Order: sequence, then C-alpha cells, then structure tokens
Amino acid sequence: QVGTIGSISVRLCSNQSAHSRKGTVSTADRMLRVLVDMDGVLADFEGGFLKKYRARYPDEPFIALDDRRGFWVSLQYGQLRSDLCEKAISIWESKGFFIDLDPLPGGVEAVKEMARMDDTDVFICTSPIKHYKHCPYEKYAWVEKHLGCDFLEQVILTRDKTLIAGDLLIDDKPDIQGVESTPAWEHILFTACHNKHLSIGASQRRLLSWSDDWRGILDSKRK
Repeated sequence: QVGTIGSISVRLCSNQSAHSRKGTVSTADRMLRVLVDMDGVLADFEGGFLKKYRARYPDEPFIALDDRRGFWVSLQYGQLRSDLCEKAISIWESKGFFIDLDPLPGGVEAVKEMARMDDTDVFICTSPIKHYKHCPYEKYAWVEKHLGCDFLEQVILTRDKTLIAGDLLIDDKPDIQGVESTPAWEHILFTACHNKHLSIGASQRRLLSWSDDWRGILDSKRK
C-alpha cells in the first residue's frame, strides 16, 4: 500500500501492527499510552547535525556538544555569528539529514520492548520541521529502517504535542507548549546535551538515558 505526503510516496504495510491489535479495555484496566519523541530521544539529532555541519562548513566556528545550551541549535549558532543561524538550519533542511541519523543507544530496543508489553501502547510522537520537502518522508523511513514496518502505524506527526492524549511523553524539549495549557501526559524530560544543566519542572521527571530505569517510570503510571 502506498500513501503520499505531498509529492513524496510513503510505503505503508498492509498488515495491521501487532501492538495496535491489543483491543480496548475497561477504564480501570486501560492500556498505558506512552508517547516517545524521535529527535534527541531515539535519533541522534545533535550528533548528526554537528557531523554534517562540520563537513559542509569546515572553516566555520562550531559548538561542541558539551557546550550546547538551549533547545534551538540555530539560535545558539546565531549568537556565535548572525549568518551561522541560516547555515545551521540548512543542515537539517537538506535531503538525507533525518534518515541518516544514528539511533541513540538503547532507544530502539526500549521502544520495541514497550511494544511487546501487553498493557502498553507506544507511539512515536514527533514534530516535523516546517520545511517539509524531505523531513516527513524521512521520519517515516527512519522508523521503518530501525523499528520495522509495523511501527509506521504508530507514528504521530504533529506540530503541537499538547493536543495528543497520552499518559507519558518522553521528550528532550524542556518546555513543550501548545494549544492545551495542561496536556494529558506527564512530561519525562530525556537528558540531552542541551538540557542536562537544567533543573526539571515541578510536573516533570527526568530520564537520564535509555539505560536509566524507564520501566520503573512506566510502572509508576500504572499504580
């Protein structure tokens, strides 16, 4: 089966995914819904950006990962020199950027394990960039490449994650804002180079990496 995003074809599996066939349950015993961000949580956005930026602009100043501060890469590069903002943006607007990102250690394995849990529904909840020529297709392609064809049915592309219902959102962005001022999900801040120095909010918990106790966080929401 073939779907389209703009003029870009996306192949979808005809078989229904195993983890979307679990059926409905009573409110008391309902499925735990976990939303997992892609960039900076499953896919190494920061490492992939720095590698391609230095390859394309070898003579320009760059920001080492240990020195990254703030969610927006382009903003920090613009503070180095105003024209570097657009040069940074050009990297992730380029064809091949998102599909080439390496998985972060343990993330793919963790999501696959979540999907095998009888009482858990897991979705990939990711925001495409506004320059949509390559990004949406490549995000689907990345999921198929690393998580398998069944997971294409578990992808949610949205510019506003506050509108998505869930119990947990694992995301590296410190302040997730949108139409809903009080989203249904609890925000689990996934540690990244740009947020590791921040204190978490009163309504947040932190997941240091995929080797941290993510199972315990899920179990705490079932109680």
